[in-house]
Amino acid sequence: MQIKWLDDLLAIEQHKNFSRAAEVRCVTQSALSRRIRSLEDWVGAQLVDRGTYPVQLTQAGQLFCEQGREALAALLELRSTLRQDEKMPGRSIQITAGHSLSITFLPKWLAQFQKHHEPFNVRVVAANIHDAVIALAEGNCDLMIVYHHPQAPILIDADKFASLPLGRDAFLPFCAPDRSGKPLYRLPGKIGKAVPYLAYTATTFLGRVADLILKNASTPCELTRCYEADMTMLLMQMAVEGYGVAWLPQSAAAPAVDSGQLVKAGGNEWSTGLEIRAYCSLANQNPTMRELWETLGKASREVNE
Repeated sequence: MQIKWLDDLLAIEQHKNFSRAAEVRCVTQSALSRRIRSLEDWVGAQLVDRGTYPVQLTQAGQLFCEQGREALAALLELRSTLRQDEKMPGRSIQITAGHSLSITFLPKWLAQFQKHHEPFNVRVVAANIHDAVIALAEGNCDLMIVYHHPQAPILIDADKFASLPLGRDAFLPFCAPDRSGKPLYRLPGKIGKAVPYLAYTATTFLGRVADLILKNASTPCELTRCYEADMTMLLMQMAVEGYGVAWLPQSAAAPAVDSGQLVKAGGNEWSTGLEIRAYCSLANQNPTMRELWETLGKASREVNE
């Protein structure tokens, strides 16, 4: 039995709706349904009455929730106690950040922030957005820093988690230059001469944003998908080597652009803006984290006033 299955059942008990519970748990509805089935198989009893609306728990489900909630609270309290011994010394926080942001944005942001505020120790874990959301939801980090796009929102419970903007980035198509310094490949391509496309895997956030750009474009783009990866830096290296066009955050591509290894493969119609956002749990009691969040919130309010 996995602890997240119990959290899934508790979400269904609270919201009485599979769709809303899945949104709160940051998973698809089909994934939530599979996990509830797995929990029922483990328990050996039906826990959810799927024939009612709103969704109700069976008598076994209600009993399992009552006992499971107490057991989960005890486990989380024990985990919190044990983690105190594993924390970095002194004032410290743990940050989970998107892979490219952990390399491009985070080091500079931390250095700038700590110049003007009381310093603290930091442990950084790089992850894709799906794993970052799970880490935040399950209390495995104090702060999550990821990209945000209004047309590809992150499904996270606003009643339990707060967010603040930290900065902006651009998301643009890049490719290697030819000998004259012009793009080796140029969007939108031509019928019969498609542009080789270095794509993000389907489950990635930036892959969803790239799909939005292509879907919203006024001109159809002739692409042939020749390579896939889930990390920006892998796609960027393939683009530098001349394999095709990749959409990259401008901050990640900047060093290669400055050195002449990459050039833009299309105009502004093939780009979009990205917001860099920080997220934290409202229940987080780490005093260093609370001080940091209060400072970030104040700075954000001053910018918007």
